[in-house]
Amino acid sequence: MPRAGSVAILFGALIAAALTPALPALPQPSTIPFAPVNVKLPPAPAAAGFAAFRQHLAAIAKDRVFDELARAVVPQGFFWDRDFTDAFDPKKTSAENLAAAIHLEQGTGLGWQMLADFAAEPTAAEIPTAPGVLCAPGRPLFEQDEFDRLLDTTRSAAADWVFPRADGLELRAAPRPTGALVEKLGSYFLRLARSGEAADTANALRTAWTRVSAPTGKLGFAAPGTLASLSAPQLCYVKDVVGRWRIAGFIGAGN
Repeated sequence: MPRAGSVAILFGALIAAALTPALPALPQPSTIPFAPVNVKLPPAPAAAGFAAFRQHLAAIAKDRVFDELARAVVPQGFFWDRDFTDAFDPKKTSAENLAAAIHLEQGTGLGWQMLADFAAEPTAAEIPTAPGVLCAPGRPLFEQDEFDRLLDTTRSAAADWVFPRADGLELRAAPRPTGALVEKLGSYFLRLARSGEAADTANALRTAWTRVSAPTGKLGFAAPGTLASLSAPQLCYVKDVVGRWRIAGFIGAGN
């Protein structure tokens, strides 16, 4: 049997709780406005023969002929920067390592579709660590200090942010083209509003509607293929000794 003092303490606590006003619920992070950080996409490469090579690469991806792909890869010196468990195998050819890197024959040919997406990518840019090597998609230009402040003030990580592939992206209230227009966006970072998903796993940004938050705090859906991520994988190219473009390497997601 409880003592009288214990009952009095418990009763007092219940009274205090009943008299304490409920605190208002904090808004979800995805609905809080944030300072926009502008991004500038690199221009389409003007290097001689590069556009023609990527057209050739698109044809290879469509036909799915491995021997043709092998001839489009550097015979030696292929590099593979990765952020997954698979390993580069120096005993394999460059083409075989590329096939492993992009999971060429996985499922119904996920890697071939990835190759087609790389061939259709409009942007590319040199990477600082390898002059003369173009990697696509090209990373956007932005003020790193502003982006760091954005991560600090929103208590988020770089993987929580994406950006439009073109200015004027339309944010829809529902994941379909006929959804009500929420806002027309500029070229700046948008916050992912998907619970528990990484920015670009399984190429989701290219294949699915993505829910994001604009700097105004408004939520909406962006159409498949209209967003890009800083952690997206990149396919890299270089000219060989006779001036022909070849696939030079692969940078995995997150690198």
